[in-house]
Amino acid sequence: MVLRDPGRDELRLRDQRGRPLHDLRISVMDRCNLRCPYCMPRETFDLSHRFLGSRERLSFDEIVRVVRTMVRLGVRKLRLTGGEPLLRPNLTDLIGDLTTLEGIEDIALTTNGMLLAKHAFELKAAGLRRVTVSLDSLDPEIFQRMSGGFSGLEEALAGIAQAQRAGLHPIKINVVVQRGVNDHTILPLLERFRGTGVSVRFIEYMDVGNRNQWRADAVVPSKELLARIAQRWPLAAIEPSYRGEVAQRYAFADGGGEVGFISSITQPFCGDCHRARLSSDGILYTCLFATHGTALRERLRSGASDDDLLALVRDIWRARTDNYSERRQARPTQNVDERKVEMFYIGG
Repeated sequence: MVLRDPGRDELRLRDQRGRPLHDLRISVMDRCNLRCPYCMPRETFDLSHRFLGSRERLSFDEIVRVVRTMVRLGVRKLRLTGGEPLLRPNLTDLIGDLTTLEGIEDIALTTNGMLLAKHAFELKAAGLRRVTVSLDSLDPEIFQRMSGGFSGLEEALAGIAQAQRAGLHPIKINVVVQRGVNDHTILPLLERFRGTGVSVRFIEYMDVGNRNQWRADAVVPSKELLARIAQRWPLAAIEPSYRGEVAQRYAFADGGGEVGFISSITQPFCGDCHRARLSSDGILYTCLFATHGTALRERLRSGASDDDLLALVRDIWRARTDNYSERRQARPTQNVDERKVEMFYIGG
């Protein structure tokens, strides 16, 4: 029997390691207007690559139905991702619909910022609370290299500025750091955003997917970056805002804001991961490094009831054992599994 009381369902739902289901990341679009080598390398995802057609993606009504079900199982925070989510037409309609769901406490968006200036005010009006912008360097040549040969640095910066004017807060910047590529540009980037209310988070280069040519020696450990930054600006550790917070956060001693580090290579946080991921064609994954997921689209379109869907998702989460990053830490120079889902498809 499926319990209809969302509180009772939530209290019972834990995976095999006792982790609750709390966050859902929703990829609304598998396409992107950049070709970052660590996510969507241009030599693989060229003009001949076939992306999903509109009918293959979940409709907004289908996404809302999945979210409504997962709220009954404990989901409280949503993040819209891609690909590039702002390529999805009428995205504000989805955001508006999601804000009406009782139980949702937070809706955020991750974007490369290229289209953010155009949409920032309507996103805010639709109910979006905050935004994260992927921006790997302020050096135009390095930006172009890390975006797969595309320009657009000024567009991304304009998008951040417009998001500030629109009242999206907090604004975070995600920086994927690769040794010998952009690690020497982290201090100028911090200098640019210190004191502006925009926080920067440095992400260790991860072995997501199968095509980004990941190497352990290209990873710059967060501890190394922290030491470099602290030599320039004294820092003080900030206590986590909640259990399972991904980033380790530090405040600038002079009041210039904060900086964060996401360290899944050197300091895996699998033990507190409470995130599920939904691809744009409706496959539910329980780990960023998953090799397989569960297709929901066909069930949604073939008459499955809400209780059927709830029972399926509940069983998936209860069976969850994912700890990829911990297993990789034991074999740090190589990928642990083959044929992992690509980052552009599942969202970062």
